[in-house]
Amino acid sequence: MRTNLLFFLVITGFVARSSVADDVYKPYIVHMDTSAMPASFSTQARWYQSLLSSIGSPPERPPRLLYVYRHVIKGFSAMLSGSYLQQLQTMPAHLATHPDSYDTLHTTRTPSFLGLNKQTGLWPVGKFGNDTIIGIIDTRIWPESKSFDDKGMPPVPERWRGACEAGVEFSISNCNRKLIGARSFSKGLKEHGLNISEINDYDSLRDYAGHGTHTASTAAGSPVFGADYFGYAKGTAVGMAPMARLAIYKVSWATETFESAATDVLVGMDQAMEDGVDLMSLSLGFPQTPFFDNVIALGALAATEQGIFVSCSAGNDGPEAYTIFNGAPWITTVGASTLDRGYAASATLRGEGNDTTKVLGLSFYPESILIFDDPLYYGKGNTSKEICSSNSLDASKVAGKILFCSYNKESDAFTQIYEANRSSAKAVILVSDLGLTFRPNYFYFPAVAFGLKDGEIVKDFVTKTVNTTADIKFQITVSHQKPAPQIVYFSSRGPYSITPGLLKPDVVAPGVNVLAAWMPKRKAAVVGSYHLVSDYTLLSGTSMSSPHVVGVAALLRAVHPDWSVAAIRSALMTTAYTIDNTYGPILDMTTRIGGTPLDYGSGHIHPNKAMDPGLIYDLGVQDYIHFVCSLNYTQEQVRIITRRSDYTCTTSNFDINYPSFMVILYNNISSQTFKRVLTNVQDLPAAYHVVVEAPIWNECDCGSTSAIIRSQR
Repeated sequence: MRTNLLFFLVITGFVARSSVADDVYKPYIVHMDTSAMPASFSTQARWYQSLLSSIGSPPERPPRLLYVYRHVIKGFSAMLSGSYLQQLQTMPAHLATHPDSYDTLHTTRTPSFLGLNKQTGLWPVGKFGNDTIIGIIDTRIWPESKSFDDKGMPPVPERWRGACEAGVEFSISNCNRKLIGARSFSKGLKEHGLNISEINDYDSLRDYAGHGTHTASTAAGSPVFGADYFGYAKGTAVGMAPMARLAIYKVSWATETFESAATDVLVGMDQAMEDGVDLMSLSLGFPQTPFFDNVIALGALAATEQGIFVSCSAGNDGPEAYTIFNGAPWITTVGASTLDRGYAASATLRGEGNDTTKVLGLSFYPESILIFDDPLYYGKGNTSKEICSSNSLDASKVAGKILFCSYNKESDAFTQIYEANRSSAKAVILVSDLGLTFRPNYFYFPAVAFGLKDGEIVKDFVTKTVNTTADIKFQITVSHQKPAPQIVYFSSRGPYSITPGLLKPDVVAPGVNVLAAWMPKRKAAVVGSYHLVSDYTLLSGTSMSSPHVVGVAALLRAVHPDWSVAAIRSALMTTAYTIDNTYGPILDMTTRIGGTPLDYGSGHIHPNKAMDPGLIYDLGVQDYIHFVCSLNYTQEQVRIITRRSDYTCTTSNFDINYPSFMVILYNNISSQTFKRVLTNVQDLPAAYHVVVEAPIWNECDCGSTSAIIRSQR
C-alpha cells in the first residue's frame, strides 16, 4: 500500500531550442538580458510585451504574456507556439527558456520537545517571533481556524506591502493581524487546461487540500487550547513563532494530475519578495537539476540577496542515498525526524483463572468505543489463518470476535486489517515490524499493532491459554518515548547529486505525526464507509519539518535582527545535536543503528541553543556566486543564476564558508583541505579549543587547535 507523505515534486527541463509542433501553444519561462532593454521602455513588462507583439504574425494566434518576474529572475512567462519560441530564441536579449512544468503531491508536543517554553529561552527573548513575517509558498489556508486568531497581536508592521485578495469563499475580511497577506497564482495550471471549480478546489485562497493550513499553523499558529486528533495528542496547539505574521501564496491546487506549475511557483516567490516577507517556507521541490534549471534555487538566491531566509523540505524519497531535493547552499534544507510522542491502544488479555497480561500497542483508531471482555479468535495451527492472509478466514467463526494476527515474513499489516474487516471481526490485534511507518489513515477499523517483541508476548499468551478474552482501549497518548528523535525512513538522504561535496540536508526537525490545523470540510479520518472531520490532524513528511525550521528562524531573527541569512542557518546547524534521549546516537529508523551526517546533516535543531551559538560561519551573496562559478557552468548559465547580464566569473570557490564539511576522495586523491572563518557573536571575547572527531581510518589535522576570538560588536 502506498504511503502518502507530504512534499511537492515539480518536474521541469531545460531546453535551448524548441522541439514542439509549431501550432501547439505551451507556457514557458523565459530568461532575458535586461541590459539590452531600450531606454524608450519605462518598464520591463512593457518591453516584454513589445517583444512578444513583434513576433506575432496573423492569422496565427499571438503569444500571450502570463507573468513578469521582478526579483527571482530577469524575465517572464508566456504562452508560445513552437514557431514563436524559435523566433524569440534568436533575439540577442534571450538567454534561456524553460518549458513550464507540473507537480504531483508528494502540534501540541513539538514546541516542548524542542525545548520552547513561555518562561525562559528563545520564546520570551524572541518575543514569540513578534513582527516577523513568514511567507508560506504552498496550497492555501482555512482562515477561520483558531490557529490564525489575531487576539493580542499589535497592528500590522508599516513596512508590509502585501495585500489580501478576495475570491471564491474568501474575502478581504478573512485577513487580520495574524494572516496579513493572501494571494493565489494559477495562470500556469489554467493554461495547461485545469478547470478550477468548487468541486475539486476553490479558485481563491480558500484551502481545499489542507496542506497549506497545516504548514502555516506549524510555523506560526496562535495558541489553541484543547486541540486534538480524535482524542489523541490533546493539549495546546501552537506554532513555532506564535506572534509572527503569515502571508500565504497559493501556488498549488487540488487536481487529479497536477498540483502546481513552475510559472506559478516562481511568481509566488517573486510576489513574496515584493510584499516584504522576512522568511519563506517551501514544502515543495524540483528534481535534482542544475541550479540554472531549478526555479526554487533561482528564486531562493534572489530572496537571500534581499536578506530573506528560505527553508525548504528535503524530500520524501529516503532512505536511499542521493535523494535530496532543494540542496543549494543558500537554502536551508530540512529532513524529517520523529517526536518522543506516540499514539496507542492498550490490550488486556485474559485466560481461564487469573491469567492476565496487558500490553500497549500502536493505534490511531479515531472512535471512542468500548471493547470489553470479548472473545479472541486465533487461527492456531493454520499458517494462513495465523497471519490472516487474504480470504483465509471464515467469517462465521470470526464475526463479533477480536481477531489476533501473528507475524512472519509473509504477513502484511494492511491485508490483516482488511481481512479483519471483511470477516466482520469486532477488532484486530496484529503484530508488525512497521512501527512508526503506520499512518493514521490505515486505522479505518478498530486495530492495535504491536512490535515484534510485545507481539511475541501476546502470541505466547493466546497460544497457551484457552477461552481467551480481551479488552481494548483506544485514544491513548504516550509522551517521552525512547529512543527519540529518530531519522524517519522517508526523509531524503544525501549526498546532493548536483553538488555532492556540499553536505545536505542541513538539519532535521519534527516531521512525523505532527498535529496542526486542518480544514473542517475535508476528511481527517475514515471509519468504515464514514468520513470524520476535525479541526486538527496528524500529518507526516518533510513538508512538516520545513515550517518548524522557518518558525525557529523567525524567533532567531527577532532576537538578532542584524544577523544575515547565513548566520541564522549557521546558528541552527552548529547547535544541532546528534544524541537522542537515551544518550546514544540518533538512530536511523530503517537500519536501527546510529545515523550519519548524510541522514541528518548537522543534527536535530535545538532552538534555545541556537539563540547563542558563540561562533557563526557567515556567508554573503558573492560567496554563493563564487561557488556557482566553480561548477563549470557556461557564462550564460551563470548569468541566469546571478541575474547579472554582464557578470563574468573571475573567482571560483567550491569550499565556501559553510558550517559543515564533506570529503569525497575520488581516484588518486587522498587528502582535502578546508578553510573556515568564524565570527564571534557573543558580547565578550571567548577562548575556543578545537576537537576533531574522525573515523579511525582517516587522519584530520587542524591548523590551529585553540584561539581567542574577539566579539564583532
